[in-house]
Amino acid sequence: MRLQKALANAGVASRRVCEQYIQAGRVRVNGEVVTELGSRVHPRQDRIEVDGTAVQLDTDMRYVVLNKPTGVVSTMRDEQARPDLRQFTREYPERLYNVGRLDGETSGLLLLTNDGDLANVLAHPSYGVEKTYVAKVRGRVRPQTIAQLLAGFELEDGFIRADRAVVLGDQPSRSATLVELTLHSGRNRIVRRMLDHVGHPVQELVRRSFGPIHLGTLRAGETRDLTTLELGRLLTLARRAERRREQPTDERADHGGDDAPSE
Repeated sequence: MRLQKALANAGVASRRVCEQYIQAGRVRVNGEVVTELGSRVHPRQDRIEVDGTAVQLDTDMRYVVLNKPTGVVSTMRDEQARPDLRQFTREYPERLYNVGRLDGETSGLLLLTNDGDLANVLAHPSYGVEKTYVAKVRGRVRPQTIAQLLAGFELEDGFIRADRAVVLGDQPSRSATLVELTLHSGRNRIVRRMLDHVGHPVQELVRRSFGPIHLGTLRAGETRDLTTLELGRLLTLARRAERRREQPTDERADHGGDDAPSE
């Protein structure tokens, strides 16, 4: 397929504008700048970037955001007959799978896709995709507790620390506090275990973002397709994570020793 047509089919811009991008040297194919109109690419094999942002040329791939409700397990078929993710994917002709998981009592952002390669990268704990949660916890959280979360501590499965932690808004109640927590770790039930460790058990937990994707105003149980911009940012994140993975171990940042792609 001609490069400008592939870019237009992917939703980058009109074909004429895509031609202008190519001629201006803004398009890379497999890492190399391509300026010749009519250059041919393979949508399922070649990696394309426009202004440093990855583009998915394969239009058979689908990427969906779900606001997973509580009480739903993160699997496409639950052996115990609990509510699962099939109810949210029936309307899509593609066979979608979840990227990672959230436990049954955690709600919020879950990605669904039929792009197995991307799913494997994003879900693998060693890639350390950043995630942000809002937790309603028991008791009033003090500044020293936030400092403890940021400094880190040892749990039974190793050291862990938050990348960011903040108390949200005014907290007039002494019985509960809203805390926003951002971390790269994917260790099992890590947010709940961290907050329990500092003396503030979680009462409610919502994942608000996964990498560059944000939940926004999507209501519980609703889905939507990623925008072209969101998909580009997600693909770019995944490709950068792959490149970091290929570096020697001592060149990569340690974000807490992930060991499971779960909340």
